[in-house]
Amino acid sequence: MIKYSPIIILFLCLVVGCGKGHVPLKGKVVFSDDGSPLTLGSVILTQQNFQSRGDLNANGEFVMESLSARDGLPPGTYQVSIAGAIEYGVFGGMRSIVDPKWTDPETSGMTVEVDRKTKFLEITVERNRQR
Repeated sequence: MIKYSPIIILFLCLVVGCGKGHVPLKGKVVFSDDGSPLTLGSVILTQQNFQSRGDLNANGEFVMESLSARDGLPPGTYQVSIAGAIEYGVFGGMRSIVDPKWTDPETSGMTVEVDRKTKFLEITVERNRQR
């Protein structure tokens, strides 16, 4: 019986890919009014019984992951939503930074097609104008 070291297995996963056909996908979320980045929360891509998530950084950029960090997602059509884009008020109240429609994949109004050619996704969202 042949034994493989964990380093060899890791190397093979990096070269061949452990994602079983997953597409690596990066992107950025910006506001429609001034093009500034959304820096809090996560992008959620939903497809039937599958969900992929990409946490936003200080530049509004994200990398999609599903089973492990930065592993991408399977090709297909996805509904887009934003989660966790919350700001806290001085007196303890919370409110979504983005228009509430973006917090639900059914109401965001945005779908994306991810295939082998898809490398970058730019998402433009509206600010929450409710006080």
